[in-house]
Amino acid sequence: MPGPKEIAPGRYRQDVGRTYNDFVVGHVYEHRPGRTITDTDNTWFTLLTMNQHPLHFDAAYAAETEFKQPLVNSCLTLSIVTGMSVADVSQKAIANLGWSKVELMAPVFVGDTIYAESEVLSKRLSQSRPGQGLVTVRTRGLKSDGTVFMVFERTVLVPTRE
Repeated sequence: MPGPKEIAPGRYRQDVGRTYNDFVVGHVYEHRPGRTITDTDNTWFTLLTMNQHPLHFDAAYAAETEFKQPLVNSCLTLSIVTGMSVADVSQKAIANLGWSKVELMAPVFVGDTIYAESEVLSKRLSQSRPGQGLVTVRTRGLKSDGTVFMVFERTVLVPTRE
């Protein structure tokens, strides 16, 4: 019986990720593990991206709002949820072609643990790039209690299996 496949140092595994042929419209992928958002995550991301809204990093300001505490920056949650989906959706992507229909349904706070899942909405072969196809998924971000806090669609260009 052959042993495990050896990968040369510094090389990417070619067998990781889905090709166009592996996607089936209607399939849903649960992206794990989840991620618990920390105060450091939120503060650093907010300041690194030059977002100056105090609702994300000023607890005294946030205490006076309807939320009573700082909100996690929605661009951070978009980035984390997208990152969670990479292994299942875009590990082999040639390019991200776009995000659309980004909807924010519920606030995310420091200490929340978030998860994600993606449903394959459509796929089609590229008309201009032989051996490649476009796959569109709808990704949902969920809190550990099941609350959906974010939904978006993303289209990626992936190779076909040849």
